[in-house]
Amino acid sequence: MEAQNPSIENVTIIGTGPAGLTAAIYSARANLQPLCIEGEQPGGQLTITSDVENYPGFEEGVMGPELMTKFRKQAERFGTRFFQGDVRSVDFSRQPFRLELANGQTVQTRTLIIATGASAKWLGIPSEKRLMGKGVSSCATCDGFFFRNLDIAVIGGGDTAMEEATFLTRFAKSVLVIHRRDSLRASKIMQEKAQKNPKIKFLWNSGVEEILGSDSVTGIRVKNLVNGELSEIPLQGVFVAIGHQPNTGLFQGKLDQDSTGYLKVTPGTTRTSVPGVFAAGDVADHVYRQAVTAAGTGCMAAIDAERYLEGH
Repeated sequence: MEAQNPSIENVTIIGTGPAGLTAAIYSARANLQPLCIEGEQPGGQLTITSDVENYPGFEEGVMGPELMTKFRKQAERFGTRFFQGDVRSVDFSRQPFRLELANGQTVQTRTLIIATGASAKWLGIPSEKRLMGKGVSSCATCDGFFFRNLDIAVIGGGDTAMEEATFLTRFAKSVLVIHRRDSLRASKIMQEKAQKNPKIKFLWNSGVEEILGSDSVTGIRVKNLVNGELSEIPLQGVFVAIGHQPNTGLFQGKLDQDSTGYLKVTPGTTRTSVPGVFAAGDVADHVYRQAVTAAGTGCMAAIDAERYLEGH
């Protein structure tokens, strides 16, 4: 490796969810002194998740924010430095890479690990935010267990919605799929699977106007989009499944992305289309989207970055 310039970082990580912090732990233990830029939502999506029961090592479950605090403290213990702020632009045209931050500072780095995650798309109604984690969710695999023998609704008509609805029938008494159109956008096989399930019912040409309840979800107010009629449906859970948006706007035109904006990586690695730039977690994974898989790719990205630095 070339002589170290103290003003040039070896490894810079953008994002502090499970992927970013695992990458920090591994690269700090490799003595690479990583710099972690926290971004808009320090701790990632787990900071808005209440009980996490499927992360290995916590037999009684753990609160999402608590789990991310433990990740962070572990990264700090090995010497990770943290910077509170946002990256506004990136320049991959030369080495070292340059990152421009919102406060006007510049970071130069030999390698970059992108762990900016993805954000669930929401309906954008106030009650949705107020009842988040109190009956409103965007992740059936994370939260389905808490809805045993309850009546719930899934909002959406694509593959994600059908996957969530089908998965939730393992726990729920009934699942009502609410869709704005009169036919599903989901693939044929996913549609058939959902339509054959006796626990799943469909409400067509309808939009959710309001989620009802003060401390927990008690129902929804639905508008028929054909005749404008309003009705209230009692239920105890609402899963919003209208898709996820990867947080990749910053890298538009600079890194290869798929048609929905997820960063493309070389299969079996975290390498992006620019040598020295790596992607970990939900920013490159539209299939699994779990904390444990994000952490796994964070580990991979740190090892990939370390090997890249050894070779350069």
